[in-house]
Amino acid sequence: MAKANIRPLADRVLVKPLEAEEQTKGGIIIPDSAKEKPQEAEVVSLGTGKRDDDGKLIEFTVKPGDKVLISKYGGTEVKVEGESYLIMREDDILGIIG
Repeated sequence: MAKANIRPLADRVLVKPLEAEEQTKGGIIIPDSAKEKPQEAEVVSLGTGKRDDDGKLIEFTVKPGDKVLISKYGGTEVKVEGESYLIMREDDILGIIG
């Protein structure tokens, strides 16, 4: 995957939504108009980090390359060179897959 030329700030994370399956397990092909918005994504890059009340940097739980579960309607969509990405706060990531 080509790395997007975007560096998120603070506790934000840049993720690449993973494509929804185009065919069900039973072999039914799903048209684009009926596909759900992806809920799985891959972490592309991390922001500069968030600081606690004492000014200490809080480490990210996720890292680039992690496959994560995201909220259906979370994040802000951005397009870079025709590719769609989401920028979201790490708190909006629901979990790490695998």
